[in-house]
Amino acid sequence: MPGLADRLSAWSDLVGLDLITYGTTADADEIRDTAVAQPLLVATGLAVAEILGASPDVVAGHSVGELTAAALSGVLTPEQALAFVRERGQAMAKAAAVTETGMVAVLGGVEEDVLAAIGRHGLTPANINGAGQIVAGGTLAQLEAFRAEPPARARLIPLSVAGAFHTVHMASAVDYLREVVADVTPGDPSTTLLSNADGAVVTSGAAFVERLINQVASPVRWDACMATMAGQGVTAMIELVPGGTLTGLAKRALRGVTTVALKTPDDLDAARKVLHESA
Repeated sequence: MPGLADRLSAWSDLVGLDLITYGTTADADEIRDTAVAQPLLVATGLAVAEILGASPDVVAGHSVGELTAAALSGVLTPEQALAFVRERGQAMAKAAAVTETGMVAVLGGVEEDVLAAIGRHGLTPANINGAGQIVAGGTLAQLEAFRAEPPARARLIPLSVAGAFHTVHMASAVDYLREVVADVTPGDPSTTLLSNADGAVVTSGAAFVERLINQVASPVRWDACMATMAGQGVTAMIELVPGGTLTGLAKRALRGVTTVALKTPDDLDAARKVLHESA
């Protein structure tokens, strides 16, 4: 796409990372650092959305994906979103270094039993994703005790993350980000924009930015976002790169909704077809 390489170069200068190299030739270990992964995810999402030329009726993002959603809906400019995510990634990496923490995905089980077990071990249900998936976060000692006494009929999968995101362990990042955005004047969303906090439709840009700040140390309620999508009559979902996780949840929780997960350039035609059919 004409101009895209120049735009990615400018975004690289903005975030202080070579996004083109990290996005094309870097290996998994190089992009595991959350201070690298977060800007890369947002920049890639924005670039792919631009290539698609999509004008979605409903926009939502999971965790750091909310910054991509904020830019796509006009709450932030792409440059503001990238400046925010640069500081977010660094602040969360710094917070994660204070205490040894981690996260584990809990698949299956009865939701009430799973949440009770998470609470009993002093953990936080950091992501309540719906479709039988909850992610717990806390100290490594708490996670070890949880794995030794898992909820009935549930499978636990340790996640390769830098720390317990969306938990109290990220509180210092919240305070820092509030200072970072003090001079930012957001716009109000130009399309229906959902919040991770509770799945609500947010119509105020300032309110959404406040939610972006608090979200760092608060649980992601993707289950609530999908419930709102169902209520809004969503018929198709396109998941920006790296696609697969959210469309996988949607296939189980939003039956009948057409899904496209963008993983490689080969998936762009399928996404364009869905956009055309939904227009």
